[in-house]
Amino acid sequence: MNKSQLQQHDREHLLHPFTDFHDLGQQGTRLITSAEGVYITDIDGHKMLDGMSGLWCCNLGYSRREISEAIYEQLNRLPFYNSFFQCTTVPSIELADLLAEVTPAHMNNVFFTGSGSEANDTNLRIIRRYWDLKDLPEKRIIISRNNAYHGSTIGGASLGGMSGMHKQFQSLDYIEHIQQPYWFGEGGDMSPEEFGIYAARCLDEKIQELGPDKVAAFIAEPIQGAGGVIIPPETYWPEVKKVLDQYDILLVMDEVIFGFGRTGEWFGSDYYGVKPDLMTFAKAVTNGYFPLGGTMVSDRVADVIKSKGGEFTHGYTYSAHPAACMAGLATLNILREEKIIENVRDNTAPYLAKRWAELADHPIVGEARSLGLVGALELVKDKSSRARFDDKCTAGAVCRNMSIKNGLVMRATGDTMIIAPPLILTTGQIDELVEKARRALDDTAMAMA
Repeated sequence: MNKSQLQQHDREHLLHPFTDFHDLGQQGTRLITSAEGVYITDIDGHKMLDGMSGLWCCNLGYSRREISEAIYEQLNRLPFYNSFFQCTTVPSIELADLLAEVTPAHMNNVFFTGSGSEANDTNLRIIRRYWDLKDLPEKRIIISRNNAYHGSTIGGASLGGMSGMHKQFQSLDYIEHIQQPYWFGEGGDMSPEEFGIYAARCLDEKIQELGPDKVAAFIAEPIQGAGGVIIPPETYWPEVKKVLDQYDILLVMDEVIFGFGRTGEWFGSDYYGVKPDLMTFAKAVTNGYFPLGGTMVSDRVADVIKSKGGEFTHGYTYSAHPAACMAGLATLNILREEKIIENVRDNTAPYLAKRWAELADHPIVGEARSLGLVGALELVKDKSSRARFDDKCTAGAVCRNMSIKNGLVMRATGDTMIIAPPLILTTGQIDELVEKARRALDDTAMAMA
């Protein structure tokens, strides 16, 4: 089939995630046909620097044959077996061992899933099981944050705080939401430091409102990714730690986006110096080459679940899929052996921070922020008042298209442009990324004038 035929069949048969199907029918899909290194190419031969690592997952880019060969060899040896009924496979044991090595020292157990959404659903089950075994069944409520993203299953979407999603389903009634640490959008006249403390104290206020004896856990991303790369003020996580230390409440850190090197440390938890009780992972664990997710379980929680006895009635057919685990092993070994994360921390992250900050001088950029290899640009009509162009988030959509035209994939979250390029990005490719982003901003400014 040619391009137009493929697009027609796509319209007729394929339902896309997070898509306005009317718009898709009018515009047609962008067909990606190949990829190499940090670049993707569409069916028209248009080559683009992938500033989003696929969907936050291809941290090593697209040319790691070690991963695909590991998957292939495992598929030929043992393509599948389940981990139910006291069964296991060698790759699942080896990956569990390796994850225990690279995650925080107090996390030595893993429950494998097929995705981050499934992992957060698993967290709900583990949290309930833990408190029941502790003879505290009244601890049921989980606190999350507005505009957070924790997946798209009913459990994951309920944990998330995105209003557009909540309008389309019945959310679980034991999940509450609090202020997000979004200084640029919601900080008002407060300094970032003041706002960070304020946003953290909202957690304390919610716990007091609900009753500490009723609250089971607080879930958060170290940095809110899909919500717009919302990097919390430096005062935020230390204050959250103080709040959580006051109460017997579990901390769930959702590391689906920021795990495996994105911040320049193995996990966002490491970067911010927090010790979660449960830690969600997925995406980059296999470099996007095979679906795999899971939750790391702290010794505090695992010891209770293991020692109290009785069946934990939860699991998935593809939990610890052997080929997925081989993809994870290959990926993590590359990260360690080639010191990818150390290079991000010491070289490319500081360089991106310097170059990305230069975009703050653009007339339609209200803020340029970054941390590790992730960044955001706030698009505004007026820099002094932070006023947006309109209430329909058209500037972001325009900028996304202008970015594609200029050979760069950036994502639009409302009128916030975000990037999360592969961790193998060179300083020269950072220069290319920033130059293409500036051209996209220029074109956007002209289109919105």
